[in-house]
Amino acid sequence: MAKIELRAVSYAVPPSAAGDGRILRQVSLAVEAGQSLTILGPSGSGKSTLLRLCNRLIDPGEGELFFQGRPMFELPVVELRRKVGLVFQTPILLKDLSLRDNLLFAVHCCRKDSPGDEEALAKRLLDQVGLPVSILGQRPEELSVGQAQRLCLARTLATHPEVLLLDEPTSALDPTARLGIERLVAALRRDHTLTSIFVTHDLAQARRLGGRAAVLVRGRIVEEGPVEAILDHPAQELTQRFVSGNLEEGG
Repeated sequence: MAKIELRAVSYAVPPSAAGDGRILRQVSLAVEAGQSLTILGPSGSGKSTLLRLCNRLIDPGEGELFFQGRPMFELPVVELRRKVGLVFQTPILLKDLSLRDNLLFAVHCCRKDSPGDEEALAKRLLDQVGLPVSILGQRPEELSVGQAQRLCLARTLATHPEVLLLDEPTSALDPTARLGIERLVAALRRDHTLTSIFVTHDLAQARRLGGRAAVLVRGRIVEEGPVEAILDHPAQELTQRFVSGNLEEGG
């Protein structure tokens, strides 16, 4: 049974002079439990939109969404988002809150009971992402982008998600921090049997991530398979053009 499944999903915004507003067109995709899936494609192809559908930050205009075989609309949104966590491209910290409260924000929002020893919980979460407890004494604006992204990832892990959605989480990082986040995600998947969906347009990063990939162009999945097969032997013309750098923005 797939952990996350989309069946003939379409999504559109109101049409404008720039186009008809269609962002996703009849997308069908299944991600198995424990699988690593990378969503590839040019800018403007609908990658981030697809990711946001997977924990109902937005809802499709057409089609069906499933979590572990159950229609997503049957799950309370808060429960779904505890199970399917999303890490954004740019780390988002609430500047009016301390870093400790930022870290435990999801726990306070999603749990009616007390989380118990919050200090122990904070230390465990920070240990998971390689940050020292001393960082909690800093202000949000004092963190580097890489530190802030790790803290956001720790915050997502606080609700024990079964699926991690990662929307180009390393695009604003330097090469060292980028590799650090990639290794961290791989370790989390290995140690906690997490399913991950990682959006990127960076082919070298996709190769490092491994697993399976789906290529999204003009709102459609044009090819799916093992990452290395797609990058080294793309079967579809649009994939070949994307891999060779000859596909315009948005496809």
